[in-house]
Amino acid sequence: MAYANDTARNTKQKSPDRNEAIHITSDRLISDNKAGYAEFIGNVRATQVDTVITSDRLKIFYKKNIANKGPLSVSEESIHKIVANGNVEIKFDNRVATAQQAVYNTETMVLVLSGDNPKVISENDSISGEKITFYRMDGRINVESGNKKRVEAVFYSGQKGIK
Repeated sequence: MAYANDTARNTKQKSPDRNEAIHITSDRLISDNKAGYAEFIGNVRATQVDTVITSDRLKIFYKKNIANKGPLSVSEESIHKIVANGNVEIKFDNRVATAQQAVYNTETMVLVLSGDNPKVISENDSISGEKITFYRMDGRINVESGNKKRVEAVFYSGQKGIK
């Protein structure tokens, strides 16, 4: 969930926010320990350090415990995947990402934004397309077009004008 710091990382190194608490508020919570998930519904706000996710729904999937085949104890170490749906906005690293759906895999540290016009804004610069994939391990970003939306990027050089 903590998308901060897109710099390259060793694959065995953990995210700096991994040990920080995730604070989630919503109108409703449905949890199924046997199935291994918790779903927050309505006006969802999830915060971890400087990362804030707001959405209509947020579903957290837990890793399975191989020994007894149930979920591991509930902690961030046991979170496998986070899926946010509906009016998703993620604020991280002086950026704002918007999409209809955001899926984050905690093991691979990959965030996928999709739906109607996913977009990432960083100060004045922006990128959008039909699907945006962030690879946090090495800082790569892949933006894909589709039938309805072409890739669009706006970058400012920081200069007052071209001479």
